[in-house]
Amino acid sequence: MNRPRDADARRADILAAARRAFARHAYADTTIAAIASDAGVSPALVMKYFGSKEHLFAQVFTFEEDATALFDAPLDGLARHMVLHLLATQVEQTRDPLLRIAFSRQHEEQGREARINFRAQVVTRLAARLPGPDAPLRAEMAIGVLLGLGALYAMVRAKHLRDMTHDEIADRYVPLIQPLLTGTEA
Repeated sequence: MNRPRDADARRADILAAARRAFARHAYADTTIAAIASDAGVSPALVMKYFGSKEHLFAQVFTFEEDATALFDAPLDGLARHMVLHLLATQVEQTRDPLLRIAFSRQHEEQGREARINFRAQVVTRLAARLPGPDAPLRAEMAIGVLLGLGALYAMVRAKHLRDMTHDEIADRYVPLIQPLLTGTEA
């Protein structure tokens, strides 16, 4: 019986629709009905899986799983892994593992919570892996470079950047990010 898999797929479709909705509209203007329609499910099913719009928003702006995948490499190869992972999720999975933080500014109080989650689950988590007393600053800077790359690639759709292979992009970005991770001079 494939029922659990179908439920997982529906849940993923709902989350994807919610990401799109919260990226385009303010929290107050986003409805469960619109999310359900985009996901091809009923509003009742959205409520069954997530309980409320607040809980759905919290799921959209949770970065724990994304950070686990993003940081899943040894420190000496972490920059390359982070760049390639970000690019792969943009193209192959059509996901925005980190970029959805850019949309949090339009969501007043809920956006504040999203930014707190991002700092704790992404930036602070990365800083904990880095050596040296200025690790929190270097973590912020490394994530900033990565967000810039993601914005250029996915949102701006920078032509010259998108004409490059992922490995070519990584070759250019690793020298910018890796010294921030290891605390060494470029």
